Amino acid sequence: MYSKIQISGKITVETGMHIGGSSQFAAIGSVDSTVIRDVGSNLPMIPGSSFKGKMRTLLAKKYNQGIVSSPDDDHEIILRLFGSAKKGNVKMSRLLFSDMVVSNMDELNSIGLHSATEVKFENTINRLSAVANPRQIERVIRGTSFDLNIIYDAQKEDEIEEDFKAIKEGLKLLQYDYLGGHGSRGYGKIKISDIEIETVVGETNREIFNKCQAMLKEV
Repeated sequence: MYSKIQISGKITVETGMHIGGSSQFAAIGSVDSTVIRDVGSNLPMIPGSSFKGKMRTLLAKKYNQGIVSSPDDDHEIILRLFGSAKKGNVKMSRLLFSDMVVSNMDELNSIGLHSATEVKFENTINRLSAVANPRQIERVIRGTSFDLNIIYDAQKEDEIEEDFKAIKEGLKLLQYDYLGGHGSRGYGKIKISDIEIETVVGETNREIFNKCQAMLKEV
């Protein structure tokens, strides 16, 4: 059997989030570290690669036995979902992540906000000289939303439920960790909600589909 299942939902930023863009050629006095933006709309975005990488890292901590020397040596479930380039064990990723652009800009405008970002001033202090080194970091503001969009390639019917259990765990772990940089200072806490699944190519066993849908409702 072969089918594609779309996983959709909403990501809401609960604390300022910084996923860095390019600060090359920054003018004097400008923001030191900007967020990455969609070129077409100039709105902040969550790259699919950032979401995928963080989710894989968290699942590796859960599933791997100790520290592995390479991502290609991750647990078999992780390799199934995220792929492997290891010689003799090449696997295509079953999860396809889309880039996510701010989806509630109209709502933010309606409450008087004209931007989905803010600039936060921070200092690092030299312990010996007590000299401050100020910097400006751009963050996506609390309350900003993004549309989650993941495609799962269902290749083996007897592995779908196991795969979706790992997907559920990855999404849940993300909510108890952070997305982007500076997480230890309170940045990047997110909430994932309104998760739905839909078979968009082929057919999925209805009983398995319902179990997978119920699992993701627990995120």
